[in-house]
Amino acid sequence: MQIFTKILTSGRNKRVARVAVGYSAAAWLLAQLADLVMDAFNSPDWVMQLIIAALVIGLPLAVLIAYFSGRDDLRPGQASSGRDFDDVGPGETRYARSDGVSIAYQVTGSGPVDIVMVNGWISNVELAWDHPWSRYFLQRLSSCARLINFDKRGTGLSDRSGPLPTFEQRMDDVRAVMDAAGSERAVLFGYSEGGPMSALFAATYPDRTLGLVLYGTYMKRVRSDDYPWAPTREERLKTIERAEQAWGKDLDVEHFAPSVVGDTDFVTWLTSYWRRSASPRSAAELLRMNTDIDVCHVLPTIRVPTLVMHRTGDKDAHVDEGRYISEQIPNASFIELSGADHLIWAGEMEDILGPIEQFIKALDGPYEVDTVLATLLVIGLKLDEQFSADIESFVSSQLDRFRGERSETDKQGVLASFDGTGRAIRCALTVREYCKERDLPCQIGLHVGECHRKGNSVSGAPVGLSHAVANKAIPGEIMVTSTVKDLVSGFEFDAGQVTDLGNVEGEWILYAVRG
Repeated sequence: MQIFTKILTSGRNKRVARVAVGYSAAAWLLAQLADLVMDAFNSPDWVMQLIIAALVIGLPLAVLIAYFSGRDDLRPGQASSGRDFDDVGPGETRYARSDGVSIAYQVTGSGPVDIVMVNGWISNVELAWDHPWSRYFLQRLSSCARLINFDKRGTGLSDRSGPLPTFEQRMDDVRAVMDAAGSERAVLFGYSEGGPMSALFAATYPDRTLGLVLYGTYMKRVRSDDYPWAPTREERLKTIERAEQAWGKDLDVEHFAPSVVGDTDFVTWLTSYWRRSASPRSAAELLRMNTDIDVCHVLPTIRVPTLVMHRTGDKDAHVDEGRYISEQIPNASFIELSGADHLIWAGEMEDILGPIEQFIKALDGPYEVDTVLATLLVIGLKLDEQFSADIESFVSSQLDRFRGERSETDKQGVLASFDGTGRAIRCALTVREYCKERDLPCQIGLHVGECHRKGNSVSGAPVGLSHAVANKAIPGEIMVTSTVKDLVSGFEFDAGQVTDLGNVEGEWILYAVRG
């Protein structure tokens, strides 16, 4: 009896149901034909009874054969690994607290390493188990690692309160989920919109990152001369407008998953999945938030093992973006996949899952990285002794408030490092306001770069560059490099100015923070 309960609740039940209905119809027709033939030959009743008994016994046999003969409704072209994952089901939905926000997550599988799935645009950790294709992807991934899957704030089952998150808030959410799940280090699997944040996380927190896997992703979303594959700003704005106006009813399947065009069941489910994972405004704001983000300069600072995969005909993110990303990350591997599907649940899923499994198996284990990506804040001050103690106390309190670590202090100012660009700018704004109220001259500069860290001290070329940026600020001004501006949202800047920073090689574009 248990086997039939499993059959009815399995992802293969659609195929089983088709076989059961088809067999029943064929058996009924065969019984009618047999009845006519038996009457014509005056056959004894027991012959007809024997035929009916055989047909009845044949039904459960046909159901069993249908159940064990293949995978869970994998459509043609979706090869399986030949293994059975039906014992892997949805994990319990739990919540991690991150800065007062509840982040929904699930843990499935028990592999040798942890893999954190950083979903694309929107997600729902429970609904993802409702379709055989998406369920198979999660089951297969859970077979080679302990899978930690979560909904970023503003989507799925996570809190929607407040404005949509910045990259640094989303990185905080990943760390909160890892802590709640008891994961010290993990492989990050970022696909589509989840890729840029995953890359930034790997560079900022190499001590929490075992490896990085990127699929069908990009590093900026507005076209430029050095990144010609992204949409133009006008195209991007039209996409955002269309997403909000037609949300939940006009899904552009041919763009995201051309191989499933015409598959009414899947398209209906996917439309419902997206509609139930985010509101129209949230979906549009997520797109809008990422429009001006540029993570390209972060890529050369990633020191963890990295695998980049991209489909040749992907319409949402051009394959050349995948090639570019792999070329910019030191020692990254690149696999170009056939097909045109952007969605991970469409096309040949094993093309994605197989390399991930091999990547995990090839990891050597934990290793030490002595460089990190950090936002450096330099506060240049020229103080009389009567103000020194007060400003010193205030700056220290603000560094604690915004999670900055003081690296160097002298009479000319303060050097501090941050793991979030937005926090560094907010700290700078509070210090500037404090100095302005007391008519204290201060020059503030910020830059993002790869630093060597020893204890709380940081060193390397970015330190000198940050001091040079601060020296270019007029008293009361906060100047930042483009590396800072490209990683934040929610701040306004004056038009950039090409600046010679003296002993620092090359020309730099500096921006003054408004407000």
